[in-house]
Amino acid sequence: MISRPLPDMKALIVIPCLNEAANIARLLRQLTDSRGNMNFLIVVADGGSTDGTREIVSDLKGEIPDLVLLDNPKRLQSAAVNLAVEGYGEGRDYLIRIDAHGDYPTDFCQVLLQEAVDTGADSIVVAMDTIGFGAFQKATAVAQNSKLGNGGSKHRSGAAGQWVDHGHHALMRIAAFRTVAGYDESFSHNEDAELDFRLRKAGFRIWMTGKTYMIYYPRSSAGKLFRQYLGYGRGRARNLIKHRAIPKLRQALPLAVVPVAIGACLAVLHWSAAIPFLLWAAACLGYGFWIAIGQRNAYGPLAAISAMIMHFAWSAGFWLELLRIPSLRIPSRRTTGWAS
Repeated sequence: MISRPLPDMKALIVIPCLNEAANIARLLRQLTDSRGNMNFLIVVADGGSTDGTREIVSDLKGEIPDLVLLDNPKRLQSAAVNLAVEGYGEGRDYLIRIDAHGDYPTDFCQVLLQEAVDTGADSIVVAMDTIGFGAFQKATAVAQNSKLGNGGSKHRSGAAGQWVDHGHHALMRIAAFRTVAGYDESFSHNEDAELDFRLRKAGFRIWMTGKTYMIYYPRSSAGKLFRQYLGYGRGRARNLIKHRAIPKLRQALPLAVVPVAIGACLAVLHWSAAIPFLLWAAACLGYGFWIAIGQRNAYGPLAAISAMIMHFAWSAGFWLELLRIPSLRIPSRRTTGWAS
């Protein structure tokens, strides 16, 4: 059991959304059923759904109190949250960001609000538990839940409550959000880490709670996974360029993947040029087999392949952005699944 948050706290729940007809009604009812005595305004910021999502939300207005459907013409998640705060944040204390494509514990919002009260944090971030259904998605989930795929990122692997520099966005004090002018809408990827940089610079504090989490579903095919991480790499590079920051070690290591792969092409001149690439591949595959044997997880070897796709795509995206080279068309990080 958790202690009740202050009864006069007012929260703005924002759900960036695009074509989520299969999930949106269940999610909205779950939020409503767990409302308790809390003052929640739920804003579904829709980026132009064509699958009936908008009609579902409109129909639920009669059933669910304080439910708003908001048009998000820019379609980006960052724009969705900015629009919602601009239009409905006045007089509300906290912003809670919900992913329409994710799953949450029933007491998710209450725990976040209680943590905000108990810690005095300006932002509460959460860990993600990644799960999958098909073979590739399950293998990718294994990779993303391991150090091979997340580099030891706390909001990927989970940890006890602690102060952090960045995490998966869940709750934020609206006053802090407005002070730093919200999300930078020029970022289609990595906008959460970019905002966290400005929050910390302005003196605001970020707390990663160990008391709740979200469930994330990874991409279900190699092509989708590659495009996602290509965008992540570009977003990270833009973030570092904008703030003139230095990448952390867990970010710097994957940067070598593309140069190493390019160097391997020189093996036609001398076999030794392929050694760095082969060492990277062997390390990934070896870790995958260790997962299979040590953790008795049959998806370990395939998880190694997913991790290699993520490493290469992230590295490629980073270098493309750093060198300002236009890449293949990367879908913007629209209002579906959002993970850092």
